[in-house]
Amino acid sequence: MLNNFRHFQEALEKRKESGTLRVLKSQKEGVDFYSNDYLGLAGNKDFQQILLKKINEKPELLKGSTGSRLISGNSLTVAETEECIAKEHQYESALLFSSGYNANLALFSTLPTRHDTIIVDEKIHRSVHDACRMSNAKKLKFRHNDVDDLERILKKQTGLCYVAVESLYSMDGDIAPLKEIAEITAKYNAQLIVDEAHAFGVFGNGLVNEFNLQEKVSATVVTYGKALGTHGAAILMNDLIKSYLINFASPFIYTTSAHDFLWMSIFSGYEFLKANGRLSIQLQENIKIFREQNLITPSSESSPIQAIIIPDNQKLKALKDTLFDNGFLTYAVFSPSVKEGTERLRICLHSFNTEEEILKLTGIIRDFS
Repeated sequence: MLNNFRHFQEALEKRKESGTLRVLKSQKEGVDFYSNDYLGLAGNKDFQQILLKKINEKPELLKGSTGSRLISGNSLTVAETEECIAKEHQYESALLFSSGYNANLALFSTLPTRHDTIIVDEKIHRSVHDACRMSNAKKLKFRHNDVDDLERILKKQTGLCYVAVESLYSMDGDIAPLKEIAEITAKYNAQLIVDEAHAFGVFGNGLVNEFNLQEKVSATVVTYGKALGTHGAAILMNDLIKSYLINFASPFIYTTSAHDFLWMSIFSGYEFLKANGRLSIQLQENIKIFREQNLITPSSESSPIQAIIIPDNQKLKALKDTLFDNGFLTYAVFSPSVKEGTERLRICLHSFNTEEEILKLTGIIRDFS
């Protein structure tokens, strides 16, 4: 039987030889420059006390949901949380999911039909690509953040098109030209879907909300495992699309709902963010300190994700190890996770990082290069 899986072993050995084998590791001690906890809510003592108080007052929040939302897993808590989310983002409706991955699977495997076309930014998140494989629609790519290339492709299409972008890209740390993309999609009557996983919380309720694009964006995905420090995701949309997803989206229909504690933590997270706007202000101050060190990066000047391109897997690994030896936790992205020649150190900045930590980190990177 093992002979049937020899190609598995060969693939793993190849990765091991190249130094890119993925393994699960326990959390390490060090200064965090690699997590998506941009505002520090995952370890925020005040936020934890709020959640603890709510559990003490209502311990049934910890009860398992016992089924999907369509059977026994629906509750007043999840309904109230969805109503709150929709109101905050100025959309008609919101639908909660256990993860952003599941939310994207639901959207792109359900809405487009075999007569439709999905046009994605070439650097869109893997979850969208996987969802497109579950759809019968045709998938096309346009050059990253290139509005002219998007229009060139849209001009050639005859049926309904869905355009998928991220507002803030997780690998390059650059921001999409959302206003321009929204104008182009409206011009060609295409349906725009925006993933705000890394923008929510960093830029208030996200860039769709910031630019008042709700009328031009058919669906927005926000996730809560990053700046909100908890878990789960929501799709923001109109009532019609929500009802359609509830009826036809397999990732929603056939998934056991999370327990009410998750939905309550999301609800509380929105309240906490509104009461603690200083966190995003401090984050931007830290990003400014980092940018003032003049390291070469493709990332946007206001992005918490700052990529340092090091087109050599071995050199990149050596820098990551050097930083770790100096107490800094960073994340190296090797090929083939990114295109060969674009390997990078992915640095995530947070509201809790100190100026001294940022200066020491950037100093080591500068000396290494």
